[in-house]
Amino acid sequence: MLEHSGGTPRSGVTAVTGCQQFRRVTTLSPRVRGDGGAAFLAAPSLRPPGRADRPVDRRAPMLIATPNLCLDVTVRIPQLVPGGIHRATSTTTTAGGKGVNVSRAARALSGVEAATPVLMGFLPVDDGDRFARLYQAEESGRLLPVAVPGVMRLATILLPADGPVTVINGRGPDIDPATWSRFCSKLARALTGQDVLLCSGSLPPGVPVDGYAQLVRLARSAGVPVLVDAAPAVLEAALPAGPDLVSPNLSEAEGLLDGRVDEQVHEEGDDIPDRAIRAAKELHARGARRAVVTAGSAGAALATDDGSWWLEAVRVDAVNPIGAGDCFAAGAALALTTGASDVDVVRRGMAAATASVEHPVAGRLDPARAAGLFEQITAVSR
Repeated sequence: MLEHSGGTPRSGVTAVTGCQQFRRVTTLSPRVRGDGGAAFLAAPSLRPPGRADRPVDRRAPMLIATPNLCLDVTVRIPQLVPGGIHRATSTTTTAGGKGVNVSRAARALSGVEAATPVLMGFLPVDDGDRFARLYQAEESGRLLPVAVPGVMRLATILLPADGPVTVINGRGPDIDPATWSRFCSKLARALTGQDVLLCSGSLPPGVPVDGYAQLVRLARSAGVPVLVDAAPAVLEAALPAGPDLVSPNLSEAEGLLDGRVDEQVHEEGDDIPDRAIRAAKELHARGARRAVVTAGSAGAALATDDGSWWLEAVRVDAVNPIGAGDCFAAGAALALTTGASDVDVVRRGMAAATASVEHPVAGRLDPARAAGLFEQITAVSR
């Protein structure tokens, strides 16, 4: 699930901040998980004295809105030569979309079946059943699909043995206003009983740029906290709706604020913390209740009504940084459901993201490792 997840699979030392006519929720078979998620969610809080967290509820449900689901087609090749003819050494197709990474990480971190998130998105009637089967086989999650005409979007991932990954994100199905309205109505009904909504990934063609802003307003009306993890233009449109947390990386945040489209993260320089803090403060001023700006191996900045902080990242040996941002979102969303302090919400997100880069599969992580990393992350008021 590589869309907007950033990074290239590689080894090295780094750190991270950062179907047909479906009508009902499809519940998929559970997998056995250890109790590492309990350790992660029970990690101590950084609340000031007298501000105790409410009791941890590991059963807290999560609704993940990922309208632009896809199939990830990963092709391994010896090398990538532009203009050449290549012979694949292997080809693998999996359920894709940023929300799938989030769901995978959230289940690992929560550690109990009742915490299995609900994944909601558009599924084309021609071949959406393939996505559903793959998601069942791979993730054992719960799926709330909205049927639309057409075929699944494809994300083609080229993995040469001797170079960086190349990702080609395909075009999603065209969504007309009536279909988007149907999606919103279904999501509004699904919010009942949920503890958090996470809006993740791109919007398919035809969905208005303020699509996530509409979902934020629905969640706010239902009293459900909502996180938004999206590309700059979509995130910018969502800010006035008052999302409870946003978490762009530094380049995305500065691109949004400066009107740029460059998505390359520049982590060099001693000014990274200051730049991230400035960006977080501006995003907060524009409407985000908690604005987090991740800066890769440097750390992350947080701005809220109570102030701003810089959180230093923990250095680890990275295997695959793809999906780290999705794991951050999963960890932060779960932390919100426990009543954690604002700083702890970010610490838990960072811990999940950092643990994920040590795993070769995007979105997978060791929750016990995440709990240990949580203890090492410190915050400095700025």
